[in-house]
Amino acid sequence: MFRHTARCLDALFVIAGALLAHWTRFPAPLELTDTERLLMAFNCLLVLLLFPVFGVYRTWRGKSLPEMLARVAAAWLMAVATGLILVFTLHRMDAVSRLWFAYSTVISGVLIVATKLAVHVALRMVRRRGLNYRTVAIVGTPGFTRMLLAHLAQAPQAGFRPACVFDTSLEEPEMVNTRIGHLPVLTEIDTFVAKVREEQINEVWLALPLSEEHAIYRFMRAFQHDFITVRFIPDTRGMSLLNHSLVDVLGLPTINLTDAPVSSPQMWPKLMFDRLFALAVLVVLAPLFLAISVAVKMSSPGPVFFTQKRKGVDGHTFDIYKFRSMTVHQESAGHVTQATPNDARVTRLGAFLRRTSLDELPQFFNVLLGQMSVVGPRPHAIEHDDLYKDLVYGYMYRYRIKPGITGWAQVNGYRGATRKVEKMETRVKFDLFYIQNWSFWFDIKIVLITLTKGFIGRNAY
Repeated sequence: MFRHTARCLDALFVIAGALLAHWTRFPAPLELTDTERLLMAFNCLLVLLLFPVFGVYRTWRGKSLPEMLARVAAAWLMAVATGLILVFTLHRMDAVSRLWFAYSTVISGVLIVATKLAVHVALRMVRRRGLNYRTVAIVGTPGFTRMLLAHLAQAPQAGFRPACVFDTSLEEPEMVNTRIGHLPVLTEIDTFVAKVREEQINEVWLALPLSEEHAIYRFMRAFQHDFITVRFIPDTRGMSLLNHSLVDVLGLPTINLTDAPVSSPQMWPKLMFDRLFALAVLVVLAPLFLAISVAVKMSSPGPVFFTQKRKGVDGHTFDIYKFRSMTVHQESAGHVTQATPNDARVTRLGAFLRRTSLDELPQFFNVLLGQMSVVGPRPHAIEHDDLYKDLVYGYMYRYRIKPGITGWAQVNGYRGATRKVEKMETRVKFDLFYIQNWSFWFDIKIVLITLTKGFIGRNAY
C-alpha cells in the first residue's frame, strides 16, 4: 500500500513540477503546449517504470540516507534524460521551452527528493519511539552477539528490536548463560525455531564465522518454509585489521578484505579540504617559508630542501619535501640512520626546525600535488617499511590511504624517532584506529588538536 502511494505521489510531483515551472516562466494563463504535455506524460510513465528498477521503493530500514537520496536523484535524472531523448527522437524539441524544461526538472526533482527525505526522517523518529519496528532473533557466540546488540541499541532509528538469542558456543547447555541483558538465550535449535514461529519474529540474523557453513545451512533449512528474512552477518573479528565492505563483482557478492576503507565519493570532502588548506597555508606562510629558506641556506652548505622517497597510497612512491636540517652526508645504500639526541649531523638551526616541526612545512606542497593528505598515517622511510612490515601486524595496511602531515598517532604523542618495535606497534594501532573510524570531522578534530597542542615534540631530534 505504501509503495503504491509513493509511486502515485512521485507521478503527481512530476505534474506539479511541470505546472509550477510553467507558472514561473509564464505567469499569464496556465496553458501547456502539446509537446510539453507529451514530455510531462513521458516523465510520469518513466518515473513509474524506472524508479522500481533503481530500487527507490525498496525498504531503506537501517541503510544509508545519503545513498538513498543519491539513488532517488539518479533515478529522476535518468527519467528526465530518457524523456528528453524520446521527445528529441520525435523531432518536437523546438516546441519545448528550455527554461520551462530546466525549471520543471529542478522543481519536480526537489519535490521528489524532499518528500523521500521527510518520510525517511519521520520514520526514524517513529522508530526511536518504539514504533514501526521489526523483531530480530540473533544466532551466534556471546561475544559477537553482544557487539550486535550494542549496535542495535545505538541505532534505535533503524527500527530493529532483538527478541531472543541462540548461543552456538561449544559450552555445555548448563554452563551457558540463560539471558543476555533482558533477552532469553536458547541452545536447542528446535526450541529456537518454535519460539521464532510462535512469536512471529520478523528476521533471523546468523552472526557466524565464515567457517560455520554447516550451521548456516542448518538454520536456512530450518526456516525454508517460513516467510522470515534470514540474514548472514559474517563474524570477521579474526580479521579486524582489514576492511570488510560487501561489493558486487560479476554479479557475485564479494567481501573486500584489504580494499580501501572508505569509498571515493566519501573522500571528496577530505580531498577538497586538503587542497584548500594546503593552498591557504602556503599563501599565508610564504614569508616564513622565505625566511627559513634563507636561514637554511646560510646555516650550512647544501640545498634548502631535503627530499626522500616515501610510500604513498597503495604503495606508490613519491618524493617527500622537508627543509634540510642536517649537514649534507652520504648514507650507505639501503640504510637510513635515524637522528639521535645531540646528533652531530643536525645543524643548530636544524635542531630548532625539527623540534618545532617547521622542517615539515614543505610537505604542504606534497598535499597540493595530491601525494599526501593533511591528516593521515605518517609515511616512514622505505628502509623502515621493509624492516617493520614483517615485525608489526597490519603495518602496510596504513598505506591504503594517503599519508598525512599529522595524524591520530602524532596528536597522541607518537611522533619522531621510533627505535623499539613495541613503540611502532602502538603507533600502528593508532593509525589503524584512525583508518577504521575515519570521518571528515575526525580529520578536523585532529587538525584542531595539532593546532592547540602545537608542533613541538620531545622525540624530535
